[in-house]
Amino acid sequence: MQLIYSDRDLAVCIKPVGLDSEAEVSAKLKEMLGGEIFPVHRLDKNVGGVMVYARSKFAAAALSKSIQDGSMVKEYVAMVHGMPGESGDWTDLLFKDSAKNKVFVVKRERKGVKPARLEFACLKAGEESLVRIRLHTGRSHQIRVQFSSRGFPLVGDHKYGSKDGKTEPMLFSCRITFPFKGQEKCFEALPEWAE
Repeated sequence: MQLIYSDRDLAVCIKPVGLDSEAEVSAKLKEMLGGEIFPVHRLDKNVGGVMVYARSKFAAAALSKSIQDGSMVKEYVAMVHGMPGESGDWTDLLFKDSAKNKVFVVKRERKGVKPARLEFACLKAGEESLVRIRLHTGRSHQIRVQFSSRGFPLVGDHKYGSKDGKTEPMLFSCRITFPFKGQEKCFEALPEWAE
């Protein structure tokens, strides 16, 4: 696991695909750095990318506040089947079926339904298109569901409609920006397939 930044309050790493972001990555960081590690956000186990962890209770509270007030900005890159357009700003209502661990776009509000918004720009168009995404809400499987529901499943995402031979969704948390102690912190990295 690659550590890209650490100080007494923060640890920023590139989470590998296949590790649980809350338990396994936290344990690895604790092994590498010692002390306490507080997960403040999560990534699906089968998704990799840039993540920030708190190393103090003060930092955990500050990061949690920035997530709640929307000042933490998370951006992703994804490879999708088809061409979703040059750019888009999509808002949907999502419902999570916890029994099936699957999320669905629904038409009307009801118990358990949450609004989800993202913006994207197409970086490279083709049969498979490379898109950069900014999340405005952090719903479970949000990117995967919002693209799949419009006929553009993520390459490798068999849960949400891809039928290719890849084993994991081609989705990567590429940039995270947040305020901390009066400064804007920004960390980014790209997977090989998006360079």
